[in-house]
Amino acid sequence: MTEFAALEAYVKISVRFLPALLALFVFTSLSSAQQAPAEASRRIEVPTIAPRAEDVATIDGIMKAFYEVISGPVGQARQWARDRTLYIPDIRFVMLSEDAAGQAVAQIASHQQFVDAADPVLVKQGFDEHEIHRVTQKFGHIAHVFSTYESRLKADGPVIARGINSIELFYDGKRWWIASNIWDDERPDNPLPPEYLPEKNPKK
Repeated sequence: MTEFAALEAYVKISVRFLPALLALFVFTSLSSAQQAPAEASRRIEVPTIAPRAEDVATIDGIMKAFYEVISGPVGQARQWARDRTLYIPDIRFVMLSEDAAGQAVAQIASHQQFVDAADPVLVKQGFDEHEIHRVTQKFGHIAHVFSTYESRLKADGPVIARGINSIELFYDGKRWWIASNIWDDERPDNPLPPEYLPEKNPKK
């Protein structure tokens, strides 16, 4: 089995049993030039488009778009072109997981690698992810967001995964950009802390 095929198989397993969005970013830094011709043919073309003003004018807008672009029912195309407008050109996604020995493992992917591996699975099986809590810290033109998410296979389905996206952003005077995203999923030995969950009895 080639490296690309192994990664694609992992994605399919992740979506079936732990389909958090960010678990779908499980790739190595394999470049297109290193792929075999059959693998390279699986590349999903992502057109270059202008960003939507409402997506990049505010942190609220960019976070809303961040989850919207990858969510949808079975058979619905994902908004990869819109998704790409949210990030700097050389964006890297880092997923933290654990190996059989419980040691931390970091998987790194470019936007194109994510699209190529995730698109067939998301469209075939359906996927819906929403932010349920956010903690934002800002200084000058930079911001850091801890975004807690819930994942489902369909919008009205049961929650199948939760976790936190750690997102770095900056404002260039005209718009917000996502510079990086690192995430980890909730596990039995890694529960979400109360401060990163919605209040059970919010104050009125």
